[in-house]
Amino acid sequence: MGVYAVTGAASGMGKASADRLREAGHTVIGIDLSEGDVVADLSTTDGRAVAIAETLERAAGHLDGAVLAAGLGPGPGRERVIAEVNFCGVVELLEGWRAALAAAGNSKVVVFGSNSTTTVPAAPMSAVRAFLAGDPEKAVEKASRIKAAGPTFTYAASKLAVTHWVRRTAVTPEWAGAGIRLNVIAPGAIETPLLTAQLDSPEGGRVRNFPVPIGGFGRPEHIGAWVEFMLSPAADFLCGSVIVVDGGTEPYFRDGDWPRPVSIRKVPAYLMAMRRFGRAKKR
Repeated sequence: MGVYAVTGAASGMGKASADRLREAGHTVIGIDLSEGDVVADLSTTDGRAVAIAETLERAAGHLDGAVLAAGLGPGPGRERVIAEVNFCGVVELLEGWRAALAAAGNSKVVVFGSNSTTTVPAAPMSAVRAFLAGDPEKAVEKASRIKAAGPTFTYAASKLAVTHWVRRTAVTPEWAGAGIRLNVIAPGAIETPLLTAQLDSPEGGRVRNFPVPIGGFGRPEHIGAWVEFMLSPAADFLCGSVIVVDGGTEPYFRDGDWPRPVSIRKVPAYLMAMRRFGRAKKR
């Protein structure tokens, strides 16, 4: 049995994930804003430091895995908090826990992305680049140039950025080379308090009419089951992947966008990357 840290463990998909792990006999260190084994505000630098330190203390420096489920949806006037929780609350915690994850020798991490990364039109990549450069304030500024779209664009950009960070980081010697598998789960419309709030808002009609080909909304336990699978030995060969669980929304909108072959323009960089990998393997 393993030791797993789970953020956002008090409700929604984080709770469903934590429950599945506990039911399987694992030890779960639940991290949340107001209740849990570790109480911490992931929207602040100090809160993230508390989450890192207290988790490491409880885990005795050894983590078999982590689930980064804490996140905030789009809400007016909350752009900076969305940015801090959705991006910094993932990246800083994982960087702080990296040595403990490496100590396990074969650990797995599931980061919660979102199908908004593929379904929100015109989310500004300038904001994504700012996130990846470590500047959430600039990211919010870039995402809020159209004020009315600020919350939605900040949310989508934060999820795009954290997904890009995982894919970029997952394949490095410091992570994959240390036996840490990083992957992303990207849920669609799931019956959580966040979705309920959206349904009860003036935007509720639009949310209900958003295409979900399979019909209805997903349930937190659907996602919890996927998370358990992504932490299991069956996922030993899963690295840097994005698993979309959204009832078919993403392919409904973008059936021809992925997968695509490497373009002629990118072939030189592709070949150079192959050579770099071969040279590193010989060392």
